[in-house]
Amino acid sequence: MLSALRTLRTPCRRAFQLRTVATEASKRAGDISDAFVSLSGQEFAPLTPEYADLKGRLIKGHEDAVRASWERLLRDLREEIPHIIRTGSKVIPEIDFKDIDNAPDTFSKELRKRGVAVIRGVVPEQEALGWKEDLREYIKQNPQTKAFPPENPQIFELYWSRAQLLARAHPNMLKTQRFLMSYWHSSNPHTPISTKHPISYADRLRMRLPGDSRFALGPHVDGGSVERWDERGYGLGKVYDAVWQGKWEEFDPWESSCRIPVKSDLHQGVGACTTFRMFQGWLSLSTCGPFEGTLLVNPLLAKATAYYLLRPFFSPKKGVKRGAQTADEATSTSAAFLASDNWELDANPTSWLQGATPGHGQELSHLLHPHLNLAHSMIHVPTVRPGDYVAWHCDTIHAVDKTHAGTSDSSVLYIPTCPLTEDNARYLARQREKFVQGIPSPDFGGGIGESEHKGRIRVEDVEALISIEGRRAIGLAEWDADAEGVTVGEREALDRANTVLGFYD
Repeated sequence: MLSALRTLRTPCRRAFQLRTVATEASKRAGDISDAFVSLSGQEFAPLTPEYADLKGRLIKGHEDAVRASWERLLRDLREEIPHIIRTGSKVIPEIDFKDIDNAPDTFSKELRKRGVAVIRGVVPEQEALGWKEDLREYIKQNPQTKAFPPENPQIFELYWSRAQLLARAHPNMLKTQRFLMSYWHSSNPHTPISTKHPISYADRLRMRLPGDSRFALGPHVDGGSVERWDERGYGLGKVYDAVWQGKWEEFDPWESSCRIPVKSDLHQGVGACTTFRMFQGWLSLSTCGPFEGTLLVNPLLAKATAYYLLRPFFSPKKGVKRGAQTADEATSTSAAFLASDNWELDANPTSWLQGATPGHGQELSHLLHPHLNLAHSMIHVPTVRPGDYVAWHCDTIHAVDKTHAGTSDSSVLYIPTCPLTEDNARYLARQREKFVQGIPSPDFGGGIGESEHKGRIRVEDVEALISIEGRRAIGLAEWDADAEGVTVGEREALDRANTVLGFYD
């Protein structure tokens, strides 16, 4: 650790710090409500005219193909959604941590199709429960901790507690992240990315209490909103070009190379993610089942993604005013309204991107996205126990129970799964600075954070707490670019990361 600290103080490192400060200002103070229109009291509305022009450019020359692809997509949704509704939570694949070295083909097939999985027993149950007690004590010692909602805290703006650091750096967690990232692939073997070297992304924690209905976050997708359509966002990697060309079936949600150039936060939203997170995820600290304040997902990964991307290009002929945000509930559930022949490609694109607002996350609803039947196709994850890890693909629609109807807390540590890339390493360098200062992680609201908290972890504490692998993941130790078995693309990613983090001159 002393060598890592010395590296942080080299002239090379100080120069990088100055560049970071000059170009990456901290976001304003805030909490999770700032990230979503539905939690912040705002309303959805048409966007500025530039978005109508953008939509026109995206499908120009492919209008007939896009119209035909919409027909095929609606047909597929009509066939698959009833199966999901009948199957319920059983549609979500599960695996024990002890079995991930030899994952069954059935698990792998379902994970690729559904985009979500539960990994059982990643951390021993008693260890996870011990972390929860540590967190409770940390919060008790620091009553000034920012949380949402302030009158009955459920989501805590904490990033640098001992429990969070131990969980992110736990060897089983790192192994689980490598396992999950192995389902991604790159069309170019020389792409500078490593899925074998996860980085540690400091996120919040949740301790949801029985009876809570304030943290009623409906169906949404993280990783930006308008950026998915913007040529300066996901368009930089042509991530969804197959969809815009009317070939949604060719869209590969597991292709990593196209995600590397993506800019997922063009509007500096509080809580908006600027890193490439292959999976969102949380580690459970409670026993929690359906309707007990847990997670719901839409296990239609590729098809649901194609739908919410194409929805803004189509309007119903009957049943709703053209361009309006919603239809009434009775109309939007009727067979006549949902029928393919009631929907047509807009001759003149509107400025609507249903559920997308600059600076906020992508939200979905039945009234905005009627063919997904979200009231029934959003499936609870199976009951989890302390130490279980739930992961979902970064394009997956997910939500939380509207009301926590259970009898005990629903507590989780948010721990996404992130590969090593140059941009992710740049984020890691910024995050490392926030860790040193004790202030919120870069993607989240600014302010003094935990800088004055009693018991927060400091850099000098780290070596005694976590392994060298864990220290690398948080940017406090050099990556071994010459390790046996490292591919050309991985070595390039490791070298670039070491340079960005100040370990190379």
